[in-house]
Amino acid sequence: MTTPTTHREVERKFRVHAMFDLPDFEAAGVVTSVEVVEPFTMRAVYHDTAELTLFRWGITLRRREGGSDEGWHMKLPVAGADGTTRDEIRLPLDAGATGAVPGALIEVVSPLLREQAVQPVVTLQTERAPHLLRDEDGRPLVEVVDDIVSVLRDGRTVTVFREVEVEAIDADDERTAELMSRVSDVLLALGAEASSVSKAAGALGPRTAEPPDVPEWPIPDPDGLAVDAIRAVLAKHVRHLLMADIGVRRDLPDSVHQMRVAARRIRSALGTFAPLIEPDADARLREELKWMASELGAIRDTEVMLMRLDDHAGQLDDPADGERCRAAIDPLLKARLAAARSSALAALRSDRHQQLVDDLMSAAIDPPVTDDAYAPCADVLLPLVARTWKRLRRSIEALEIDGPSITWHAARIKAKRARYAAESVAPIFGREMARYAERMSEVTEMLGEHQDAHVAQTVLRELSEHGDVDGATGMSLGILHEYEAEQEVLDRFRFEELWPKARRSARKAGVD
Repeated sequence: MTTPTTHREVERKFRVHAMFDLPDFEAAGVVTSVEVVEPFTMRAVYHDTAELTLFRWGITLRRREGGSDEGWHMKLPVAGADGTTRDEIRLPLDAGATGAVPGALIEVVSPLLREQAVQPVVTLQTERAPHLLRDEDGRPLVEVVDDIVSVLRDGRTVTVFREVEVEAIDADDERTAELMSRVSDVLLALGAEASSVSKAAGALGPRTAEPPDVPEWPIPDPDGLAVDAIRAVLAKHVRHLLMADIGVRRDLPDSVHQMRVAARRIRSALGTFAPLIEPDADARLREELKWMASELGAIRDTEVMLMRLDDHAGQLDDPADGERCRAAIDPLLKARLAAARSSALAALRSDRHQQLVDDLMSAAIDPPVTDDAYAPCADVLLPLVARTWKRLRRSIEALEIDGPSITWHAARIKAKRARYAAESVAPIFGREMARYAERMSEVTEMLGEHQDAHVAQTVLRELSEHGDVDGATGMSLGILHEYEAEQEVLDRFRFEELWPKARRSARKAGVD
């Protein structure tokens, strides 16, 4: 089976009228040289569900014949980037006939499909005239294509439009962005209209611009209904989870962490808002989210521990100690990482996971709340956030510098709940609540460092007791263990310095 490849696409689109004259970019002083390439014809069949699910999430899926990059293409938004940048996953034409979407592509977006069938939805035929814009050394940096697009239905043309695309050939070259801007300015000056709508979306019409299955809901003000706040919070984190889920399937960096965080935030929100949510629905969702977070946890925890121990091994006084530690640590943790990833991917492909995703999407659209949720946010949400703070404060007050690590870990869990609760309502209650959320973030980070130091010691003890560890390696692991033990104690003293600031912030936010 052919493995998909991924290409980072950076392009700008412009709609132009039929009589538009493409400028001479070389004569206009935009670029040193322009190569006019022989025109060619492409035929692309776009696929989606009957409800245009993928288009509404900003994803396009097509099978295109003609041109140098013919094949199956799936274009996905890039987190943190604007609409000009997308990732294109590619497979060759023989990966599947029209209407038979390759399983490797369906797998990537399966969390969004809710088991709906994917089928052809529109066919476009494009007459493309490419122009390569080269630098002074003859290297192509930007491609400008003049497209005449025919929308076909039952083999007949129903409409025709024209579009100019400006695409980076080498997006990593710092000169490319500047050249694209200069080209865009020239086109706009001649009357071209910038467009963020794909050819297929334009052909299919306004349905593609409708909200996705989990919309972004507006945040109410303190006098607004709590149910609207719960809906907005759940939708935000469910959207985050879905995009991270796709990232995990694509093996993107940090995607496991992002998905685990999203699952924890949803679970925390359900816990915070529990008095306003139907008990059966709340218990079921929280239990399944706990399962999901657990499946992902082994990957993330192992990644963190591998980076931490390798880094700290490099900080030991004797470089030889560090090398021996890495030689013992890396094989074990990398093997665990591979096994954890295999297990997590199996979980993501399971019916249990798909059912959880469906339930979360439903809850984000129509939260299973009680009648008490139809009250102002200020009346019912602020006391719930205050409750998470009070539980944390009691746990912190019971801590001792020389106390057991488990009590510090329990405090960390309560700190996360307080943090997530504050972050959920900060857009509702304003600046002081936002500052309190920031303080809770600092608290959880510090307690997280403390927990990592504790877990690191456990891993090092396990390694040192392994049968094939020689005496020198055992001594080196012992030195690293002592370093981690010192870090754990130092983290406790650092936390004591931080905690008074958190208390002051809680009082200003009205939760203490």
